[in-house]
Amino acid sequence: MRISTTQYHSTMSSTLQTASSRLETIMQQMSTGKKLLRPSDDPITDVRLSRLNREEAAVKQYRDNIGALKVRLRQNETSLDSMNADLQDARDLMVWALDGSNTSEDVAAMSASLKAIGDSLFYGANAKDQEGRYLFSGTKTATQPIAYDPTQPVGTRYSYQGNLGQQQVVVGNGVTQDVNVTVQEMAGTLNQLDQAVGLLATPGVSVNDPATRAQLTATLGAIDDTKAKFGSKIAHLGGMQNILETLDGNFANVSLSNQQALIDLGQLDYGDAVIKLNGYTEAAQATQKAYARVSQLSLFDAI
Repeated sequence: MRISTTQYHSTMSSTLQTASSRLETIMQQMSTGKKLLRPSDDPITDVRLSRLNREEAAVKQYRDNIGALKVRLRQNETSLDSMNADLQDARDLMVWALDGSNTSEDVAAMSASLKAIGDSLFYGANAKDQEGRYLFSGTKTATQPIAYDPTQPVGTRYSYQGNLGQQQVVVGNGVTQDVNVTVQEMAGTLNQLDQAVGLLATPGVSVNDPATRAQLTATLGAIDDTKAKFGSKIAHLGGMQNILETLDGNFANVSLSNQQALIDLGQLDYGDAVIKLNGYTEAAQATQKAYARVSQLSLFDAI
């Protein structure tokens, strides 16, 4: 059977193009590190890779949210711990003030310390985060939670301006976590402290006077009540952080599994790729040499 020159050149050109295409494909795979260069290379694997990438992106967002939430919860806990320490100091002073052996000069000195503690509590209750938002005002983060109005009578100067709303962050598929706690009880405690400070600073005041003792006892009760509530909130914050730590660990395991699956499905095996590259290169070179050699042949060589 005779093969025309045109048919021969067309066949060899197609063969060389196929070899060049294979070389180009394997070189692109090696330069990108990807097994699949286009969805049509393996549609089923491409769909699986797309799902894994979507899941990994969601897991990363959840972990980012958890990280930011843990920082916020630690801020809340630190501020509450500080206020709780101030409340303990105020309680110690109130217990001391209720000692019937104190003179008016003694309790006057205590009033200055109580005033400083009240100022510290006021500052702590109005703490802000790094973005300038109030920590303890519920969902009204732009509103100062504890307001002070010096024009009002003693005992009513402090008021809570926030709300009791809960800010929530998504930390999983259908899972949300509260971000904040509120300190609405602090307004009443500060009003009680304000009254106690004014009373103790009164010249000649007697701590054995029934009215004085009643006020100091009421202030002590308000401090104890607020301390108990703050203790419960601190414990709640600690519990939330433990839950988030566990959840973050679970997501880390899921992410590790996803990344391994992405490697198995989508990453190029360089050892196998090098073998194929060498094979394709040798095949292309052999085809080119054969083409060049046969192209030099002529029927007249056989005459």
